[in-house]
Parts: sequence; structure tokens; C-alpha cells
Amino acid sequence: MSRDEIKKKVAVYAADLVKQGMTIGIGSGSTVYWLIEELGNRIKQGLKITVIPTSRQTAELAGKAGIPVSDLNNIDKLLLTIDGADEIDPHDRLIKGGGGALLQEKIVAAASDQLFIIADSSKLVQQLGKFPLPVEVIPFGYKQVEQRIIATGFCKKTSLRKKNSEVFVTDHGHYMLDCDCEKIHDASALNLTLHLIPGVVETGLFINMAHKGIIGYEGGKIEVIDFQV
Repeated sequence: MSRDEIKKKVAVYAADLVKQGMTIGIGSGSTVYWLIEELGNRIKQGLKITVIPTSRQTAELAGKAGIPVSDLNNIDKLLLTIDGADEIDPHDRLIKGGGGALLQEKIVAAASDQLFIIADSSKLVQQLGKFPLPVEVIPFGYKQVEQRIIATGFCKKTSLRKKNSEVFVTDHGHYMLDCDCEKIHDASALNLTLHLIPGVVETGLFINMAHKGIIGYEGGKIEVIDFQV
């Protein structure tokens, strides 16, 4: 089974959790792309839902799929958000932000009663850190922020994210620093330390936020991981 086929199967499984009349948060990433496609197909068959997107790209994809989009300010809370992740460890710690939408993703996740993470099994790790940790920063003085991050001793180097040879700018006008930590031994301490650096807007560490992981495997198996039981 190809990677895309695994992601499609996971997306269909997740779509079954979305019920008539729900307003849900929808994240970003390649697996979520297939979820949006599946929900769009179900809307054509009569499903009525509204989504709160975590990025402009997600909002555009949802619009093209015929899914009504709303704003987080228009609701009191969300029952459910479905999102992807770049790394998932066994202790409900995630690295997110590879697509550049971590700030809005974290805001939407925090507003939700439940956060479900959909991914293929390659995202499962025993220890976070192989995937560079994204840290969203304001453009002003970002080089000073880089120096402060290195000085913490948690990460060996940082790089300013670029796209098409230009500095990558997030939906909210910020820069993204990708931090090479190799192994993150204490995610909570790192998250707190980074937040104390002036200029840091948000980190890609999502700690104790996910409730379930819906994981697809090459053989077609889908595993549901209960993080918060």
C-alpha cells in the first residue's frame, strides 16, 4: 500500500467521526488534504458541517471542496479538531509546524474539546527531535532570537526557513526558525524555555494536547491510540 493510499484510508476513518451538523477544526498537511477531499465528497451526498481552518491553505482547499468555512471568533468552542503531525511520541507529545501553520493550529487545538491526530506510521517516534523543531518568531531581531535559542543548549543550530529562495512568511506575518535539536529529552522544559525568549511567538511542541492518534500502516491496518484516558 502506497503512502497516499495509507493516508486516504486514515482520512476516510477520520471522516466517519464527523457527524451531521458539527463544526470542527481542520488542520493542515498531506493526510488532512485527503480528509478535506473526503468531507467534500460527503457534503455532495448531504453532509452538513462547518469547518474552522488552521491556515489560509486549508481554508482554500475546504472552499474548493465545497465545505463551509467559518472563523474561530464566531463560535464559543469546538467539539473536535482533526490535524496532522510531523512527529508523535508515545507520551502525547508532538512536533508540528512543518507546513508553517503551527500558531493557528495550536490556537484551534486549544479551543477544542478533543484533538485527533491523523498520520501514517512513519510519524511515530520513541523520542522527538529528528524532525527540526519549528519556532515561529517575529521578523524584528530574529537573529538575536536565534542566538538565544542556541544559548539554551537544547538545540545545536537553527535555520531561517525559506521557500523558493525567499524567506518564508507565515499567515500571520512571522518568520519560522527550524531548530536542529537531534533528541529532545525534556519537551516541556524546552517549550517553556523557548517561550521565555522575547520574540518567540509559538513553538511546534504540542504537549498533552492530543486525545487520540489515528495511525495508518502499510498493510492497511489502522490503529487508534488513546493519549488521554
